[in-house]
Amino acid sequence: MNSPLEATPDARRDTTSAGRARAPEGTFELSRKRVDELDTIFGEGGLLARALDGYRPRTSQIEMARAVASAMEASARRMPEPEIFETRKRPARRLGDADKPGGPAAEDAAAAESDSDAGDNTLIVEAGTGTGKTYAYLVPAMLWGGKVIVSTGTKHLQDQLFQRDIPTVRNALAVPVTVAMLKGRANYLCHYYLQRTADNGRLPSRQDTAYLQEIVRFAKITKSGDKAELASVPENAPVWSMVTSTRDNCLGQECPHYKECFVMQARREAQQADVVVVNHHLFFADIMLRDTGMAELLPNANTIIFDEAHQLPETATLFFGETLSTTQILELARDTVAEGLSHARDAVEWVKLGGDLERAARDLRLAFANDQIVRMSLAQLGDDHPMFGALDALDVALDALASALAGQAERAESLGACLRRARELQDLLAGWVAPGAAEAAAQADAAAAGGNSASDGDPNEKVRWVEVFAHTVQLHETPLSVAPIFAKQRAGVPRAWVFTSATLSVRGDFTHYAAQMGLSSRRSMTLASPFDYQSQGLLYVPRNLPQPSSPAFTDAVFDAALPAIEASGGGVFMLCTTLRAVDRIASKLRDVIESRGWNTPLLVQGDASRTELLDRFRAYGNAILVGSQSFWEGVDVRGDALSLVVIDKLPFAPPDDPVLAARLDALTKKGLSPFAVHQLPQAVITLKQGAGRLIRAETDRGVLMICDTRLVDKPYGRRIWQSLPPFKRTREIAVVQDFFDEQRADKRA
Repeated sequence: MNSPLEATPDARRDTTSAGRARAPEGTFELSRKRVDELDTIFGEGGLLARALDGYRPRTSQIEMARAVASAMEASARRMPEPEIFETRKRPARRLGDADKPGGPAAEDAAAAESDSDAGDNTLIVEAGTGTGKTYAYLVPAMLWGGKVIVSTGTKHLQDQLFQRDIPTVRNALAVPVTVAMLKGRANYLCHYYLQRTADNGRLPSRQDTAYLQEIVRFAKITKSGDKAELASVPENAPVWSMVTSTRDNCLGQECPHYKECFVMQARREAQQADVVVVNHHLFFADIMLRDTGMAELLPNANTIIFDEAHQLPETATLFFGETLSTTQILELARDTVAEGLSHARDAVEWVKLGGDLERAARDLRLAFANDQIVRMSLAQLGDDHPMFGALDALDVALDALASALAGQAERAESLGACLRRARELQDLLAGWVAPGAAEAAAQADAAAAGGNSASDGDPNEKVRWVEVFAHTVQLHETPLSVAPIFAKQRAGVPRAWVFTSATLSVRGDFTHYAAQMGLSSRRSMTLASPFDYQSQGLLYVPRNLPQPSSPAFTDAVFDAALPAIEASGGGVFMLCTTLRAVDRIASKLRDVIESRGWNTPLLVQGDASRTELLDRFRAYGNAILVGSQSFWEGVDVRGDALSLVVIDKLPFAPPDDPVLAARLDALTKKGLSPFAVHQLPQAVITLKQGAGRLIRAETDRGVLMICDTRLVDKPYGRRIWQSLPPFKRTREIAVVQDFFDEQRADKRA
């Protein structure tokens, strides 16, 4: 009997998920005027076609643009006074008479108007690779979105939107839209700390001293202060932390350089701009911390667009909780000593107090074995763990520093700022050093798992856990669900919310994602990629591999992948689910390349920065790159440089992760299947991201190899591979070899 993977591709796709908008009839109402305008812009000979070489109309792109515009119209109708859009005289800001109550568009929208579900202004769009989703949301955003915030997954994508995509669309539409980019304050030079570091003159290394000189020269010519503009100093260079500020150590209005502050300048520009480009981390961090960036922008925004929205649950979880790290403690000690010696040298033994606090922070790390990387809940540690003694000592040292600062804070604003930081850290630490903290955490975990509130998403249900790195300890308090917290952030003034990514659903079903974010999946749509996956790609699942739990699994993956790698001639991504597998496979590949005399460059995660590795990979054209999670998404390699993507196993999250474990316990106590409700959908979305690295353009061809037989052998396997692009499928290496032979023959022809 043939494997289901060897059936015809069309047979495995349910008709509900293939290619067209999936939403109840009548959900995406849009005024006739807007429909006509969008057709003119995106259609044959339209504005985009005239402005962009090689542009071709795509039905899915137009469908998405209509849905985005519909969400904006729905948001405007719910505003008590739609005329507020008229306050600024520019096309991008103005709704137009047809959109006001009583106008011609009012009749077109009668069905939506009568609908009491405020979800009309919220849209979830899964747009396959090649759909052109960026233009699909930028066009309506610039024309009718009012004040728009676009949030992306990474700073790299921010730069791409700001420098390339938005100017392209703005020029094509010829609309006077002002645009600003806003990043976290750690991305901007701080005049105060740059001067302090330069005056101090003590840096860890000669290299840092050289970097500092470059930064000083850069500070004199830059208009933005964005460190991304200074490519000659690596983004991860230690000196950057000395010349930038944090929320904790910023002096605010008391800073002598406040008027020329790059952060404040960026925020002023964002306040005035029509379109503001941010990233997810900044969006959530600023809102939760009530900082002065996004928290000021959001009330004025008419439209919020999240690109790469699949990252939101994880990012929101990170920022909706609280974290105390030894890094924060060490930075406070460093800054207090520097400011104390500057403003109150003879009053306090600053060096001793700072040294005591640094030792206490380092002793906290030493409470764990040197080679021990820990992620576990507080309850798992137990009351007798040496960490708690170290926390008590840290509490004493921090209290001594805070007391000294309290006596001297009036002598300088910078000392007052250090005092505020010390007290905030004391408040965070208090919950960890209180008697019976571990026992209380265990009870809280049990309540979270067993109570009704966990399933319903109670924002008060949290898990407390510890994360230990090589030099740092982080203490986390994380909500079990971000849905109620995010829902609260979305409440209030009606605005359009758009969530889009290439990977949000499981076989066209958005239930999992919507539940994570507290959204209604009623207004959701799946738009298929325009790529011809059946001719462009091949899905290969080898036979006779051991189960991923087997000690021999990684070696078996390598042995199975080697013939495919050889057949491809290079241009290979080896995507592993663990760093241990990365190291093992990289080591075996080095031996094979050397012994067989292959002229194939080998690139391994950790040997250089992610950006540098990808640049080298593209330049070589026949390289093999071995990496883990960071290469599963946000990587765009087109053409012959990438023709084989090997994934070692299905990316199920490790069940020992403390946050995941707490969520799974909560689902179990509610009588739900943690695997079906959470683990499987999450693995599918992650796998789709990895698979999406292969075909990035209409001319790309390649093989996706998944070395996990559960894809075929397990009942849930069908649900997984039916969520992947509709590649041809095989279980035979000979078919893979023929695929690459045909590809080479086509190139020669």
